[in-house]
This record gives sequence, C-alpha cells and structure tokens, in this order.
Amino acid sequence: MEIPANLKFAIIDGGNIGQTIAKEIVASGRFSPEQLIITKRKIHLLEEFAQQGYITQVDNRDAVRCADIIIIAAFPQQLNNLLHEINPGFIPEKHIVISVVSEVNTNEIIRHVGKDIPTVWVMPTVAIMTQESMTCITSKQMTKEAIELTKLIFDLIGETPVINEEQMIPATALCGCVITFFLRAIRAASQDGIEIGFHPYKAPSMAAQTAKCVAALSFSMKNHPEMEIDKVTTSEGCTIAGLNEMEHQGFSSGMIEVIITSAEKAVKPYNSRSVEKK
Repeated sequence: MEIPANLKFAIIDGGNIGQTIAKEIVASGRFSPEQLIITKRKIHLLEEFAQQGYITQVDNRDAVRCADIIIIAAFPQQLNNLLHEINPGFIPEKHIVISVVSEVNTNEIIRHVGKDIPTVWVMPTVAIMTQESMTCITSKQMTKEAIELTKLIFDLIGETPVINEEQMIPATALCGCVITFFLRAIRAASQDGIEIGFHPYKAPSMAAQTAKCVAALSFSMKNHPEMEIDKVTTSEGCTIAGLNEMEHQGFSSGMIEVIITSAEKAVKPYNSRSVEKK
C-alpha cells in the first residue's frame, strides 16, 4: 500500500499535539501545507500556520467535509461535544478517524462516529518534534486498510508499532514517560561532567551526544544490552567500578519501579472513564 498523493487531512482542535503533527507531516516532505486543515476556536493562535500555507479555520464540520483523514486532537473532556458536532459529516467510504486523545479508547470514539467509520487510536510522543516518536497505534475494528494507511503516515515521523488496545495505556509509560526519565539521566550526567571539570555549556551537549550514541547502538545491535556492556568493561577498570556503584545506588531497580508506577497511574483515569461509560 502507498499513501495517496492527494490525501487531505483535517486536524480537529489543533492544540500543541495537533500543531506538532501538522508541522512534522509537512516536514517529512511527503505532504504540502495546503493538504492540511487545522481548526481551532481561537483562530488567531494559528496565524503562523496560515502564513505558511496551511488551511486554518474555525468550522470543524467544513474541515471534515473537505478532508479524508480526520485527526482528533481535543482534550478528553471536550471530546463528546466535538464528536457530536462533526458526526453528521462522516462518510464511511471516504473517512478514516484517527484519535490522538489520551485515555479514550476506540470503543468510545466508535460509539459517537458509528461502527462503519474506520477508527484508529494513535499515541504519539513528544519526540514527533524530531520525527523520532515511538507512536503506538491500535484499533478494535482492525480494519486492515485503515491500520496500514495510518501506520504509513505516522512512520513518516518515527516508528509505529501496531499493538493490542490493552497495551496502549502501559505504552504511555514505556514510550512517553520514559523520555523524561532519560532526560533526567542526561541532566545527571551533565551535572557530573561539570563536577569532574567540564564547562557548564559543554557538559550537557557531551552527555546528550553520548545518549544519542547509545540509542543508535541499541537499534543496530542484535545482542542483549548486557553483552554490549561486557565488551567495553575491563577488569579493574573505571567502567565496572561505575556500574557497580550505579547498581549499589539502585539504578536498575529504581528505573523498573518508576516505569511501573507511571503505568499504574496512567491506567487509573482510563479505567475511570471506562466505568463511567458502562
């Protein structure tokens, strides 16, 4: 399957996440600004996009009418009213609805838009700003064409695994929250760099580049990370001394616990919304 060249998008309620998706879809080089409609009640906040050639407007229904891919980027508490507003404009053989709304499963979207409209739940991360997001996608309908097209689109701005819906909320912790944990690790390495003699302006870039190297290494290697660690760890060396102290301070167990804590916290509002709808 290939992405149709004339595909048109409507990003409904284009806040920060919607605007970032719009920017990076165009930055991929696959689409032009004229193929993206961004809606927002406070239209003046989209002036920058209008100047760049994006179509900006207040009218959500008209945006749906003119587009093929409808990306819902509203806050959860705004979703019901928004879907009620745009529902009359959906055409089964034309539209695919992509929701990037957190905490809201596909069943809840389908309840509003109808089972005949292909609906996909997508969860991008802040890394879409660098086109490196690990964006998980799922659909209760498992419409092959809709899933494939959605994956192709979001592959333009990162990696896009298709997972079961039950895994979407834990994926928030593993793919979203962990970004901030790694940033804290970079901050800590930067502070250490300053303490051992590097300039405050140089240490952060050195730490960040090292983290980038680790990420690249992780993608290229086929072995377990510990095997790669063993390759650069020599007897009585500084690396093994640091690793031992790291584990003595509880690094691995601490990382495991914070991811589990974040996953458990993320599940609570999702479960609360599910109970409310029953």
